Amino acid sequence: MKSCKPDFWKWIVSGFGLGLIPIAPGTMGALGALVPAILIRQHFSQPNFLLILLIVVFTVLGIIGTNKMIPRWGKDPSKVVIDEIAGMWITLLWVPAGWLSVILGFILFRIFDIAKPLGIRSSEKLPGGWGVMADDILAGIYSNIFIQVVFLFFPGFFAF
Repeated sequence: MKSCKPDFWKWIVSGFGLGLIPIAPGTMGALGALVPAILIRQHFSQPNFLLILLIVVFTVLGIIGTNKMIPRWGKDPSKVVIDEIAGMWITLLWVPAGWLSVILGFILFRIFDIAKPLGIRSSEKLPGGWGVMADDILAGIYSNIFIQVVFLFFPGFFAF
């Protein structure tokens, strides 16, 4: 079996080119993740099942692809945004539908991803692609929990 070329992995881990945008590539990756997430939530009867499937696939591709690109781009390169894509999708799992929840999810995810509180920073110490993916997965989990708590205590908050 032939090995995939580096350009294939560059394309995958850069979020189909979003990570190659020189200004705020992580934000671009997270924004890019919203398009398929919104479409999936609007057009599929089981959107969370499909999002979970995509999260698993993108996480595996992210670990493998990042490990292949680290020799070219260095440790945890900003061009790798597949981690932001997976993390943003985790943020939106089982979250009430609507623009307010999507906007809140995006803002929370970026805050957790940038500030890296609650053990997120230490997860980056995992080797290679594992560390690159782990911090964004945790940022997505924390963002999702925050939204779920807001919805639990203020169910009308997402009625817009």
